[in-house]
Amino acid sequence: MVAGTVEPEFRGPRRRLVEALQDKGIKDLALLRAIDTVPRHLFVPSTVRHRAYEDSALPIGSGQTISQPYVHARSVEQLMLTGQEKVLEIGTGSAYQTALLSHLAAQVFSVERYRELLDKARPILQQANVRNVSLSLGDGTLGWREYAPYDGIVVSAGAPHVPQALEDQLAEGGRLLIPIGDKEEQMLTLFTKRAGRLERRDITPVRFVPLIGAQGWPG
Repeated sequence: MVAGTVEPEFRGPRRRLVEALQDKGIKDLALLRAIDTVPRHLFVPSTVRHRAYEDSALPIGSGQTISQPYVHARSVEQLMLTGQEKVLEIGTGSAYQTALLSHLAAQVFSVERYRELLDKARPILQQANVRNVSLSLGDGTLGWREYAPYDGIVVSAGAPHVPQALEDQLAEGGRLLIPIGDKEEQMLTLFTKRAGRLERRDITPVRFVPLIGAQGWPG
């Protein structure tokens, strides 16, 4: 879990963000509590920290971004987590979503392709007192087979299709959330595994950075 250690000057902006997300239709109370607790300003560069609680995407380096809070909330809400699940995250990035997931699942396993981002994420997660997250440097399109199967998988980059490795590592009844499309625009898509097959439901158009890897876009 993440401790609620938040500088007082950020309490108001974070509460206004939570209210804005509620106004946009986010209903999961546990998720809203997590957003109200996790110090998003720790997960963005100091140069844009004053914008940490805006509902907008921000650059984090290595050509990557921290997604708009609404996109994070809409994505995580689709997993319908109860606190008992084991979740795989593909694309640690800023680690803000990782921290949110740590509130909502029993265990989180997160894979990041860029060492620079992972090296930044580790101390920030420690500062935020996250204890139930394991991080790995590697090709996210291959998942993290050692700890499979996963009750939930969330992919934070756009893919041309569902990587077979991720389908294989999803538990029966589990949910896989991934942006599917081309490099410019994708459809945020929820897949549920039933009887060994993936049932698809389209959520909303999105624009993510490409999912690079052996079972994604070529690097």
